Amino acid sequence: MNTKIAVLGAGRWGVHLIRNFHEHPQAEVVAVVDPHQDKLAACRERLQLDDKVIMAAEWESIRNILELDAVAIATPASTHYALITDALQLGYHVFAEKPLTLDPIQCQELCQLAANQAKQLFVDHTYLFHPAVIKGRELIESGELGELRYGYASRTHLGPVRQDVDALWDLAIHDLAIFNYWLQATPITVAARGKVWLQPNLADLVWVTLTYPNGFQAEFHFCWSNADKQRRLGVAGSKGTLIFDEMLAESPLTLQRGYFHQKDENFVPAGQNREVIKFEAAEPLQRVCDRFLESILKNQVDPISSGWVGTKLVEILSCLTLSLEQGGAAIAIPPEKPS
Repeated sequence: MNTKIAVLGAGRWGVHLIRNFHEHPQAEVVAVVDPHQDKLAACRERLQLDDKVIMAAEWESIRNILELDAVAIATPASTHYALITDALQLGYHVFAEKPLTLDPIQCQELCQLAANQAKQLFVDHTYLFHPAVIKGRELIESGELGELRYGYASRTHLGPVRQDVDALWDLAIHDLAIFNYWLQATPITVAARGKVWLQPNLADLVWVTLTYPNGFQAEFHFCWSNADKQRRLGVAGSKGTLIFDEMLAESPLTLQRGYFHQKDENFVPAGQNREVIKFEAAEPLQRVCDRFLESILKNQVDPISSGWVGTKLVEILSCLTLSLEQGGAAIAIPPEKPS
């Protein structure tokens, strides 16, 4: 029997969710909720949704729909806590856009509520289902890079400029999720410095330093006020560097091989070559939706994108915000708690 889903939010990303669930053979979109009638109308026309799909302006009007199994939430993060709490208490599984909430304590409460209700709380960390990211982890695990030394990431563009959160909360979660996934670890200390130009108290530029348990460090650069669009991250090792660059559509994942050969007192580069890494073609969001539906079917917590994974990322972002407020001070991440 198909999983009956209501999607809250018909904005840019919400429409992609509606499309994927609408086209999925194991799902049925029964309702779409958005306060903007023009978005609802455009969504129905674009995706050719039939008349039996309810188009509602408010969650309150459809929250008790008979036979509803799950709710997908693609609304601003500030609304997540109340909506997810209500959906879980009503007995629905929940798919939530990232970040899970803006408060790690609220995240923990939601995870515990989901466990108490025996329902799945799944967070859409889409990059963790990207074939290039999955392939990148395989390469790192295989030892192709040698001893891992440091990492870096840059995510910049000229907008969109958010009015509810700063560039850190808007952009950092993607690269945080990828690095934690690739390294199979979470940072133990973080630090952040920023600059404000456009809006009071909302950093437009943020520099981040992450330190992992084995001493590995990563430096991140986030800015939404930079005309040089970048979506690039790398992990450097003793034998080469793995690079994921989304701006290179034909070859986003590459392995730049190379190492030093010592000759007398000199260090001479050797073994240099660039290898384009192939991976299977697949839409990451389609895989995300597949995994959510699978977690409902099995009623098992997903290890890659569960509410607990989302909670840890929010915890790290909260510590980075504290560091920003303290002018770049190193902030220790609280130890892991059993889920």
